[in-house]
Amino acid sequence: MKTILCYGDSNTWGALPDGSGRMDIHTRWAGVLRDRLGAGYHVVEEGLNGRTTAQDDPFEGAHKNGRAALPLLLETHAPLDLVIIMLGTNDLKKRFDVPASDIARGMGALAQLVLSSAAGVGGKAPRLLLVAPPPIAPLAGTPFEDMFEGAPAKSEKLAGFYAQTAAEMGCAFFDAGSVIVSSPRDAIHLEPDQHLKLGEALVEQVKTLIG
Repeated sequence: MKTILCYGDSNTWGALPDGSGRMDIHTRWAGVLRDRLGAGYHVVEEGLNGRTTAQDDPFEGAHKNGRAALPLLLETHAPLDLVIIMLGTNDLKKRFDVPASDIARGMGALAQLVLSSAAGVGGKAPRLLLVAPPPIAPLAGTPFEDMFEGAPAKSEKLAGFYAQTAAEMGCAFFDAGSVIVSSPRDAIHLEPDQHLKLGEALVEQVKTLIG
């Protein structure tokens, strides 16, 4: 049995773009990944609304900091064959005021935690896949227009910086924006059909990395 940890934010948790709740386990991208991989794979979903790469949120709480929670989860779910991290959207909130390059540094800090851990098979580090979230859609008229002011242009730069970070860290990279788009309803979250596309796209990535 090969174990995969999917570490992310509300788009891993499965938040609906209309704010009405959570998608079911088979609709969320990690659930799609699980269903498509089939027997022999155990997919662990660790999505948290508002999670950042490495930022303490002054309003939502320090527990939203992805760097703080990751070591615990690596130990909890070990031994892991693969860790997939898709974070960075929440770092784009106006309150943090950080450039895309610094968000990539946050992802680099998470990558370092994984690659220096003993959470893999045989006490080694797990394989790692960094996923750049899709760019934020136009914000005008959405509930997040003020909170994410200026974020769409910045979000377009994340994939390039993440690819560079992955190359420097020696891990795999995938640009989610190459296969999916954010919902025009709230500019941030994914529609069910986009979860399906992402989950299916990641099947190939997983099989390439861990068979």
